[in-house]
Amino acid sequence: MNVLLILPMLIPLSAATLSLFAWRSRRTQRVLGVLGTALLLLSVLRLLQSVSNDGIQAAQVGAWPAPFGITIVADLFSAIMLVLAGLTGLSVAVYSTVTMDRARERFGYYPLLHALLMGVCGAFLAGDLFNLYVWFEVMLMASFVLMALGGERAQLEGAIKYVTINLIASALFLAAVGMLYGVMGTLNMADLAQKLRDAPRIDLLTAIAMLFLVAFGIKAAVFPFFFWLPASYHTPPVAVSAIFAGLLTKVGVYALMRVFTLLFVQDLGYTHTIILVLSGLTMVTGVLGAVAQNEFRRVLSFHIISQIGYMTLGLGLFTVAGIAGSIFYIVHHIIVKTNLFLVSGIVYLLRGTYELKNLGGLYGSNPGLGVLFLIPALSLAGLPPLSGFFAKLTIVQAGLQSEQYALVATALAVGLLTLFSMTKIWAEVFWKEAAAPSGAAETGGALAKRGAVWLLLAPIISLAMITITIGVAVEPVYRLATRAAEQLINPTEYIERVMERGF
Repeated sequence: MNVLLILPMLIPLSAATLSLFAWRSRRTQRVLGVLGTALLLLSVLRLLQSVSNDGIQAAQVGAWPAPFGITIVADLFSAIMLVLAGLTGLSVAVYSTVTMDRARERFGYYPLLHALLMGVCGAFLAGDLFNLYVWFEVMLMASFVLMALGGERAQLEGAIKYVTINLIASALFLAAVGMLYGVMGTLNMADLAQKLRDAPRIDLLTAIAMLFLVAFGIKAAVFPFFFWLPASYHTPPVAVSAIFAGLLTKVGVYALMRVFTLLFVQDLGYTHTIILVLSGLTMVTGVLGAVAQNEFRRVLSFHIISQIGYMTLGLGLFTVAGIAGSIFYIVHHIIVKTNLFLVSGIVYLLRGTYELKNLGGLYGSNPGLGVLFLIPALSLAGLPPLSGFFAKLTIVQAGLQSEQYALVATALAVGLLTLFSMTKIWAEVFWKEAAAPSGAAETGGALAKRGAVWLLLAPIISLAMITITIGVAVEPVYRLATRAAEQLINPTEYIERVMERGF
């Protein structure tokens, strides 16, 4: 078995276990948090290199041949998502060493962070639908506790909504898995891809596909299932908000892209047209919600919804250019959105509030922070030469090639409204005169005395530099996304690698 396929799950599991043994030592848990996520990032970078050079990697746990055993498989799409998970995890772990309060650290924040990353990585590597469900639940159980950890009133309110809706989604997911197994007699995705090519009951399979669409659509916060996200993502500590914003909905998008490229392609005119319609509605409702908000993290939360629409738009187009655009957009968005939440946390440390009307003057006192906000904010809006411009450009070009002119116009209009809402944050937080600081605020001088400034700024600067680098050196990233899209559109290699030891 290729050990690189196991490390993305083994490293977070080991780090979580060691953190539990170090329960009484907060410093040790912090070190393990940073070290574990750094090792995870290094391992998944090596896995991406291996998949890029040697092709899709697959392993059968326990030496049971596919489709009877547990399959772990990494194609380029999986490997890219794993790298993004490792990058996000390391950024948040470093940031958490300063911003996470003592009480949450004492009650298991770092073991839960590692457990969350283990579930995310397991979902990206799962080769059958049941184990995809299992890893979803590992991820969600950790996220449930992280959402409620601390027991603040706003957190508990958000957690109840988050838990309730996601449990409904999990029940629908499991029901869809059971129905598909009853019809096809297998849950291995490569085996299903083969058998579904000649499946006689297209109508029944389309109904099951719609059940998967609802289940994963809830987890991805697609219209009209998005309402739980802005009600919950702004309630936990900012480090938790950042990793949720960066990763959790993208696991839902990943699942949608996996099953609607590999499995449910029998009735494209129906299933993928619905995905296109939902994509347009997701973009519009998300950005309109963002424009109407006046709390920093709620604006960012609604923008998560809006940007999900761009990702699923490429899936609905179901062309190599469209899928490549979706993958490119996911890469851009995870980095940018995580960074924006991290910046909002520093704003809170300096001013003690996330309410835009109570902020102001930060550009005068902290011009560097203003620049660090503008880089991801303008990238989110799609301004050149940042990564967001090329991400949106690839989606728009794919839409024009498929003659989806209404959706292209929608995407462009949503981009303008995104720019408007980002400039609103800039004007309220950085440009207008300073409002009176809250008593909960912590000055930059106090942070400097704690030697914490570099720990706060290091992940933000790193993510900002990656955003600029992707924009300047766009061609290698786009080529990688295109290769990943070709593997998704033509899954022959995926099927062969998984089934080559089957009988």
